Amino acid sequence: MKQISALVLALAMLVIALPAAAQFRYAPVIGVSVNDLQFKQDLFPVSKTVGFQAGVMAEMMFPGIGFGIDFGLLYNMQGAKTDLGTRKIWQADGFGNENVAIHNMLIPFHLRFKWTRLNGIEDYIAPFIYGGPDFNITVAHGSIKGANGAPNPYKYSGGDLGLTFGGGVELWKRWQVSAQYTWGMTYIAKTRKLDNQSAKSRQLSFRVAYFF
Repeated sequence: MKQISALVLALAMLVIALPAAAQFRYAPVIGVSVNDLQFKQDLFPVSKTVGFQAGVMAEMMFPGIGFGIDFGLLYNMQGAKTDLGTRKIWQADGFGNENVAIHNMLIPFHLRFKWTRLNGIEDYIAPFIYGGPDFNITVAHGSIKGANGAPNPYKYSGGDLGLTFGGGVELWKRWQVSAQYTWGMTYIAKTRKLDNQSAKSRQLSFRVAYFF
């Protein structure tokens, strides 16, 4: 978590130092995500879950060249369904097909490129691509209860670092519709038993934003 906090601070200082010539605007954004967890070993069946995203994002673009950055602050849910009941080590504690829901404050920071020289077409539709780090800071997680007071079978890291790549289209210079995929680079959860078995997040997201 200390490394993630240091990276967030460094990126914030970079944003402050950007030239005033950059065009700045902001947008509310909502989205839906398809979430998965990738464990070090194939311990039990894992299936995807659907999550929700919402927050604000900002875009700073440099006129004439199409390059810029985006950053923001969003609620983001990670997780998956894990069928612990297929293993006796967890079945004995009363666990079955459990939903792992991890609630985060997400801070993305991406480089982006937007096609802005399309002979006027960009006033109506302009494709863009982006990529960079996503910082998740965990604020809560779902409760998983076993039998006879068995504790939550997972320990959580408090946050993770992801690498994101995405793209989409801007419509009428206001609406942006995008899709992105995020690979978790650090672990987000570990099993309490067999505690070397950590999991990294995988997330496919679809978002809509309206820029002012």
